[in-house]
Amino acid sequence: MFVDRMQLTLIGGRGGNGLVAWRRLKYIPKGGPYGGNGGPGGSIFVQADSNLVSFDRYRNTKIFTAKNGRPGGPNQRQGARGSDRVIRVPLGTIVKHVETGAIIYDFTQDGESYLICRGGRGGLGNAFFKSSTNQAPNFSTEGTEGESISATFELKTLADVGLIGMPNAGKSTLFSALTSHDVAQGAYPFTTLQPNISYIENKSSRILIADIPGIIEFAHKNKGLGFSFLQHVERSSILLFVLDSSKVDNSSPIRDFEILQQELLAYNKDITRKPFAVILNKIDHPDSKSEVEQFKEKYGGSFPIVAISALLGTGVDEVRDLIIDMMDGLGPR
Repeated sequence: MFVDRMQLTLIGGRGGNGLVAWRRLKYIPKGGPYGGNGGPGGSIFVQADSNLVSFDRYRNTKIFTAKNGRPGGPNQRQGARGSDRVIRVPLGTIVKHVETGAIIYDFTQDGESYLICRGGRGGLGNAFFKSSTNQAPNFSTEGTEGESISATFELKTLADVGLIGMPNAGKSTLFSALTSHDVAQGAYPFTTLQPNISYIENKSSRILIADIPGIIEFAHKNKGLGFSFLQHVERSSILLFVLDSSKVDNSSPIRDFEILQQELLAYNKDITRKPFAVILNKIDHPDSKSEVEQFKEKYGGSFPIVAISALLGTGVDEVRDLIIDMMDGLGPR
């Protein structure tokens, strides 16, 4: 299951209590205070892990707690520290405060870690309070509560390239052809129900590509899958609009392109400012030629346009080269 949003209540471990105890030895009948300090409570960390793609491991979790510290022992023994807990999240995770909506941390690098809830301090045993003016303190202190917070976790995938199109336009077929990553495909709308992430090689680096479920007209009014997954292309450097040129089901690449632009504008106008190219797919269909010509006649020269058949592999290498050229043109990432 693909989970890209969750809310957790996080609670650091409570510190262990200090102990009141006395030194009792055979030849020292009136030994002094000997109670140990309590151990600190465990803390909670959030850590980015590039091997993860969603929050599915936490889909049944509501409260996440660290272990409490152990109480102090006799003979001035320090209580054991409560064990820390680590929440592992995918790259692109944004953690926000539930009440204020303020961003707590944005995870963009593999392995980076953030201390989100510190464990409580251990209490002090009576041995700690012995002084020249108080040789036999008969008290200790309790450990303190750990920090707690309610936080939302939102995933915005860190893909370089976002594939956008209507349902059944062939995005997933193109995605598989570009990346050799097998995904569910079918001749029916909404075959893709969750984002797919893979990459193509570019010299010594990788270009990450995100294939998201199809967008339909009035998605901004929650029709179809609505805008459920558009956050996964918000951080993309470039967009590829994949359009169906086959005329099957009265498809029109010009009309579909205009609808997609309108829907993106309704979601977040900043997305429409990203560099983009248009991929006219399904040119293996006999009725596609006129649609491709009409589209190029209207938009030719305004942005890159590539006509392909993702199913047959025709033009896929040209798309791959275009992606690399566009990414190289953006400079160092």
